[in-house]
Amino acid sequence: MRSISFPQGDTVPVLGQGTWMMGEKAERRREEIAALRLGVSLGMTLVDTAEMYGEGATETLVGEALDGLRDQVFLVSKVYPHNASRRGVVAACERSLKRLRTDRLDLYLLHWRGGEPFEETIAGFEALREAGKIRHWGVSNLDTDDMDELFATPGGNACATDQVLYNLSRRGPEYDLAPWLAEHGLPMMAYSPIEQGRLPTKGVLGDIAKARHVEPLQIALAWVLSRPGVIAIPKAGTEAHVRANRAAHDIVLTEQELALLDHHFEAPSRKRPLEMI
Repeated sequence: MRSISFPQGDTVPVLGQGTWMMGEKAERRREEIAALRLGVSLGMTLVDTAEMYGEGATETLVGEALDGLRDQVFLVSKVYPHNASRRGVVAACERSLKRLRTDRLDLYLLHWRGGEPFEETIAGFEALREAGKIRHWGVSNLDTDDMDELFATPGGNACATDQVLYNLSRRGPEYDLAPWLAEHGLPMMAYSPIEQGRLPTKGVLGDIAKARHVEPLQIALAWVLSRPGVIAIPKAGTEAHVRANRAAHDIVLTEQELALLDHHFEAPSRKRPLEMI
């Protein structure tokens, strides 16, 4: 699998696993655990979660799923903005570690910007890093002006990534955020890379997929994976879906196919406010 590096030097696969809405229904638990474990075995070793997901239920499921696999995984979680004070970050991380059955996170993200000053959040992150509870920290759902402010804050340039909503129908970050991240050497993590399955499967996606004998949403995921500097973290709650996502990694779109997708899903020609779901 292709890989990408964070500015601090860690290398991760460009295709990871998201977990939003997993662990919330008991009847799906066994299947979701099996899906996550299969994904790790197929090289999708970056696993992303958050304390917000199921109010901790998802982290609990992830902890169970990674039993015996923790050292193979680059584990990411996120802190609520209302927990992002200097002390609040530390306490929230301790709770996440307990649910995840681990002693450290590889990457800890501010889920979105709230009322706490960046100085407070950075201080909490750095305290966790110095204690060995997290290895790196980053942010999520921050737009270009937020990133400018973060990097102007003492210690803010230790940020490893910005995780944002990005897919064929949500290309706003390409206008200025993606170039900003590239200039500063930060990969962009793309959540909901197939718009939670809501992208139109007829038209150009369907035509390209039919010609290749694959599924339309695999083409959509392959497009995200073709973007430089991007890590995609689609959620897959079944083993079949995990295998489909993994196969999408190996689809290399032609220049003609990329041009068709650009024509039907246009790149932004002006600044758009950063979208989030």
